[in-house]
Amino acid sequence: MTATEIFESVTNGGSSDFALLVRILDKHGRWCLVGGLAVNCYVEPVFTMDADIVVTSTELSAIQAELIANGFSVEVYEHSVNAQMKGSQLRIQFTIDQRYQEFLADTKAKDVLGERVPIASLENIVRGKIWAWSDPKRRLTKRKKDELDLIRIAESYPELRKMMPPVISGQLEEN
Repeated sequence: MTATEIFESVTNGGSSDFALLVRILDKHGRWCLVGGLAVNCYVEPVFTMDADIVVTSTELSAIQAELIANGFSVEVYEHSVNAQMKGSQLRIQFTIDQRYQEFLADTKAKDVLGERVPIASLENIVRGKIWAWSDPKRRLTKRKKDELDLIRIAESYPELRKMMPPVISGQLEEN
């Protein structure tokens, strides 16, 4: 079984939903993955059911409408727009934090769940993970996952340790 087939099975259609999402996003200009799925493109993957995405902010309303027309439910929150297909475990989260818009200028195409998609640069992923990790309004479990992602990146890319907050870099073993 391929990783995509396993993800499809475990998420009750998540890979198919992701493929449909990619087709929709590709029609609406620049976009990129920024969360756990993006981290998995650079380091040993861990399982996640979230697809964290940045789109050109002027396209978000049109993307929402197209997602709804294709069967996704969409909810708007203070810092994100979330979409999910009924019955699917794949959670799609569009950040509306304007700091992420500059990530769109520095992406790399990589394979994710059987689709070729734009991924934010590793340096930008680190920046975004630091922002998320340091946000006291986020649940502790979410911040700890962000911390683990930062540690995983720092272990694989020692040259990026200088970007890490001291609390994180202090946990790393010197190799």
